Amino acid sequence: MGGILRDVFTMGARPVASMNSLSFGEPGHHKTRQLVHGVVAGVGGYGNSFGVPCIGGEVRFDPAYNGNCLVNAFAAGLADSDKIFYSAASGVGMPVVYLGAKTGRDGVGGATMASAEFDDSIEEKRPTVQVGDPFTEKRLMEATLELMQTGAVISIQDMGAAGLTCSAVEMGDKGGLGVRLQLNDVPQREDNMTAYEMMLSESQERMLMVLRPELEAEARAVFEKWDLDFAIVGETIAEDRFLILHGDEVKADLPLATLSGSAPEYDRPWEPTPPATPLDPASVAQVDPIDGLTALIKSANYSSRQWVWEQYDTMVMADSTRTPGQGAGLIRVHGTDKLLAFTSDVTPRYVKANPVEGGKQAVAEAYRNLTALGAVPLATTDNMNFGNPEKPAIMGQFVGAIQGISAAVETLDMPIVSGNVSLYNETDGTAILPTPTIGAVGLIKHADDAITGQARDGDVALLIGDTAGHLGQSALLAEVLGRVEGDAPTVDLIVEKRHGNFIRANRAHITACTDLSDGGLALAAFELAEAADLGVTLDSADTATLFGEDQARYLIACSAKDAEALMLAAGPAGVPAQVVGHFGGDLVNYGGQSAPMADLSSLFRNSFGALFDS
Repeated sequence: MGGILRDVFTMGARPVASMNSLSFGEPGHHKTRQLVHGVVAGVGGYGNSFGVPCIGGEVRFDPAYNGNCLVNAFAAGLADSDKIFYSAASGVGMPVVYLGAKTGRDGVGGATMASAEFDDSIEEKRPTVQVGDPFTEKRLMEATLELMQTGAVISIQDMGAAGLTCSAVEMGDKGGLGVRLQLNDVPQREDNMTAYEMMLSESQERMLMVLRPELEAEARAVFEKWDLDFAIVGETIAEDRFLILHGDEVKADLPLATLSGSAPEYDRPWEPTPPATPLDPASVAQVDPIDGLTALIKSANYSSRQWVWEQYDTMVMADSTRTPGQGAGLIRVHGTDKLLAFTSDVTPRYVKANPVEGGKQAVAEAYRNLTALGAVPLATTDNMNFGNPEKPAIMGQFVGAIQGISAAVETLDMPIVSGNVSLYNETDGTAILPTPTIGAVGLIKHADDAITGQARDGDVALLIGDTAGHLGQSALLAEVLGRVEGDAPTVDLIVEKRHGNFIRANRAHITACTDLSDGGLALAAFELAEAADLGVTLDSADTATLFGEDQARYLIACSAKDAEALMLAAGPAGVPAQVVGHFGGDLVNYGGQSAPMADLSSLFRNSFGALFDS
């Protein structure tokens, strides 16, 4: 949380929203409970104390993450477009300034650890984990944003992976300059630290800045006011050198441009993921629709995440317009009529079966989640989480996912503007599922244009998109039948764009909307009805129709009159639309099989807590 927030405010943007995407091992694994509690407490404790709302995210469980969880954090900030700060140093002889908290031994070797698999020595890696302080981070943000108003900042950068080493080298390289550092001047919270430890410490809440020397006094006064360290630890030099001094001793003297810009480029061998064997529909027996739904909503993967997000502050700053658990998150842009929507999506089992289609699907689902609120998707960020890329099969997953993501962001006009790569995620030789998490942001130009209503008693359930009943790699197959088989669903990006444009163009006729993804129509209809405290009736009892995970689909709740208008508009637009049921009453009725919504709602909302409460 601390690192991602610093990335945002280091550029002059005030963080306004956060999300997280968490992947854990199977609930019964001996480490999962501890990891779930620890990660949720850490994310919540840092974000809540810092004061940024968590407006959404996702949590998943799979044996592939046993003992090797993923914690993807996301943050977004608002900045004036003419007041954005960058990290390229400029000017010879300019002071290089250390800002923030003192340097300790925590995190030494963290970047190295990230490039190694886990084995029986995992406990020995604990010292490489950084210790964060959200209250220091809050002061650091306020001091940094105040500092930027003084005009003293030439360039500024967060100290992240490899700490002082990477931040100094990157700032110098981007500006075409060398850097000289004197480690005696680095603020330290531990005695007798070596040059190695100081240069590679990943202690949190630290920044590096190139300063306008004539404004040193004003800049120093800002940080002293906020009780933070401000120390000149070096200067920019004209020579292409990265010179590290510890007292009078030269600890390193390297060509900086070579160190940063001429790193080796790997052209690793890779094998395309073999085509998945299509699932034989005849091998999937008809499932009682209520039994199938019940199995999903009480599972760790598809029950309500209230237990998680209720530990996060979702309303701090007072601009959140909806709580998590209802699709994409939504915040006001303070002082305007605009809204920003945020989502985080990936289905790892799709990516493992078919990296190209799985990569496409992650972007397409993010696109649909934003569209279902009436937002125009603006941009994406990716967290590329994979196993050991030195194994050709894993490298093939990485390549395929990038190909799919690239095709999707281009077609759907959602450029990748940031991201990170996390490799070597393996424990005892077993890789995690390939997990290219996609975070996305969308814009609603006026709050009146948002699709944020709830289904009403008597509303029609209108399905947008074609249903072929794709059950390969589906939630039903995995959670109910215990099978992980078949291919990922095909993603037609042109169709995705057409259907998304249709939703936004006809938002005036839509009361509530959700995309269809995991669990298909059955789970989408239940969640839309449950959020409105209503029952729902679907006409079909067919397993593939209810639980198939065909893409480019939305479920709409609207009046009969609006449904008629939507279907009239859908024909000329080339968009399939059909009435599949209605909302109302107090039962969930799928094809004649029914159960009280109150019972199912209680199961949905309480199952996760029952698994993970202390």
